[in-house]
Amino acid sequence: MHTRRIGDVEVSAVGLGAMPMSIEGRPDTARSLATLHAALDAGVTLIDTADAYHMGADEVGHNETLVAKALASHERGGDVLVATKGGHLRPGDGSWTLDGSPAHLRSACEASLRRLGVEAIGLYQFHRPDPRIPYAESVGALRELLDEGKIRMAGISNADPDQIRQADEILGGRLVSVQNQFSPVFRSSEPELRLCDELGIAFLPWGPFGGISRAGELATAHAPFGRIAQAHGVSAHQVCLAWMLAKSPVVVPIPGASRPESIRDSVRAADLVLTPEEIAELDAA
Repeated sequence: MHTRRIGDVEVSAVGLGAMPMSIEGRPDTARSLATLHAALDAGVTLIDTADAYHMGADEVGHNETLVAKALASHERGGDVLVATKGGHLRPGDGSWTLDGSPAHLRSACEASLRRLGVEAIGLYQFHRPDPRIPYAESVGALRELLDEGKIRMAGISNADPDQIRQADEILGGRLVSVQNQFSPVFRSSEPELRLCDELGIAFLPWGPFGGISRAGELATAHAPFGRIAQAHGVSAHQVCLAWMLAKSPVVVPIPGASRPESIRDSVRAADLVLTPEEIAELDAA
């Protein structure tokens, strides 16, 4: 598989977003493990998770535990960079809340360490800015975790350009990733993508197909993606990921999947070469 870099780590050009395996509508454990193993078999070496990917309040870290189980039971599990996040919470009533306090981020990181069964988390990301807490304090907590060796690399998620610059400064030039929403239907993160390209920071688009509820409508809701997919004899999802990969060498999409077939299809996007004319058409769609 083609590769890209996050910090000093080489990863597959297409990663796996494991969230759909733990939230509402999730599959049973057997299918989730089969999906994670299919990703590893296909050459995926980046898996994205978070402590907030769960449903009930009594199962915080469900997705991290699932990922850890899959990696421990596969011969290639040790080759994977696990990216997890802290600072976003689910009380158990279907809502999402925030806690970007340094105390919470530290305790969340330590809990993630235990669930993942590692001495240091490969990539730890501040999940979402908390308006009650100065951003510098939240990122400062990541710096401390990085300096203490509890995390190997630090990233941020759902950030704007000013926050990206601020985080990189606070981390002493050690910010390695920005994970923002980006898809054919949600393109407002173009400035963040361009900034990451300029700074050499990995940009990880989440929800690349427009979100779980819209993923199946990609070919029809965005006709050029469907038309170009038909011309190449591939899925519109492959075209979408190939379009993102063509934007910059710092882009590493993390499509969600809950079936082995889905991640196998997504991985093939790394081999799909779009013409400049096709890229321009998709940009204008």
